Amino acid sequence: MSFGIALRGGLAALCLVSGTALSPLMAFAAGGTAPLQIVVTKDSQSLVVYDGDTVVATSRVSTGKKGHATPTGIFSVLEKRRMHHSNIYSNAPMPFMQRLTWSGIALHASNSVPSYPASHGCVRLPNAFAPELYKMTTRGVHVIISDREVVPAEVSDAWLFQPEKPAPQLLSDATLRLGMEHTGSVEVAMNAAPSGADAAKVTTPASDEPPIRMLITRRGERETTAALQAVLHGLGYDAGIADGVVGPKTREAIRLFQGRQGMMVTGKISDALVHAVYIAAGQPEPGNAHLMVRQNFAPLFDVPVTIRDPAVALGTHFLQFQDIDSASGKGRWFGVTMDNALSTATKARLGITADADQNATIAETLARITISADVRARIGALLAEGSSLTISDTGLGPETGHGTDFVTLTRPASKS
Repeated sequence: MSFGIALRGGLAALCLVSGTALSPLMAFAAGGTAPLQIVVTKDSQSLVVYDGDTVVATSRVSTGKKGHATPTGIFSVLEKRRMHHSNIYSNAPMPFMQRLTWSGIALHASNSVPSYPASHGCVRLPNAFAPELYKMTTRGVHVIISDREVVPAEVSDAWLFQPEKPAPQLLSDATLRLGMEHTGSVEVAMNAAPSGADAAKVTTPASDEPPIRMLITRRGERETTAALQAVLHGLGYDAGIADGVVGPKTREAIRLFQGRQGMMVTGKISDALVHAVYIAAGQPEPGNAHLMVRQNFAPLFDVPVTIRDPAVALGTHFLQFQDIDSASGKGRWFGVTMDNALSTATKARLGITADADQNATIAETLARITISADVRARIGALLAEGSSLTISDTGLGPETGHGTDFVTLTRPASKS
């Protein structure tokens, strides 16, 4: 049985020959140079790998069964192991494991991949497909898990970040791909490297730096606390890890600050304390939202932004940046919008009185968010191929922490 794939840009054609109808349709990551994203759909028990809006690979999967439902949301590959054994379920083997959360959710190969949810929360992959997907990915590749199908589409909007300077003239994408060899049943046919006017259309990375991860979200209690912890640390008070949890170190840091400022020593967070800390640091107080940036699985910076009509929910949106043009230095953004039903308690906590407009486009959501010019310049200097932006009402989920990108849950794992 033969499958054919034409890769975007016409730079390569790939043919996979297989002896079984169950073999997945796939390509080998376009030579490993393209930022990919993986979409798992629970309704159809399927997985699709995208390069921008182009399908690179597909497979069937089996997600979590009743009582062990796979969480939905925006994840990234945190760890890869060719052979891993579960430390939760009787040392069960998990070949070609790609971890999505440190609490135990992963993609992995399995001998049992029925057409219905059957796992304990992980995403099971067919044995023939799992090693090929493993070859295609690197740590940090984004994985979207959704109840319904979502398909990345290009979003062209002046609001979206672009690199501050044109990309350097590096080796073309086609040149990089020439290193691929004929192996097994895979044949790769290369076109000649482009020249003249066509050369300007070849994409090159804007920077050798790792891609950045951005999250725009409302400033809830945990976010306010995490930002306060970071500012206290900058003032020389050890408030512990800026995780939004008020522990002994944070309370002691607050007491020391209050005592030195002549305030009533309580060790508790209050509006007066927040105001005093930001004055002491010479920083503006947080707005009703903030933009957080991570790189290499660690926090980089956190800055205030403003949401217009804050009583209306933003919804959950994910965008990935890629295909940087070597002539203009500009790239393309591809985005999806996910379902995100907010509970009554969450709405009350965040001051939301109206759900997000189901017909609102990503561009209309972006228009509600104001970011200062200096922050835009700072991001533009860091923007690299594969950088991403998540917009979410619910902010930092409990899975976001040390050694992760931003993990945004739209529906947590089932505990029943």
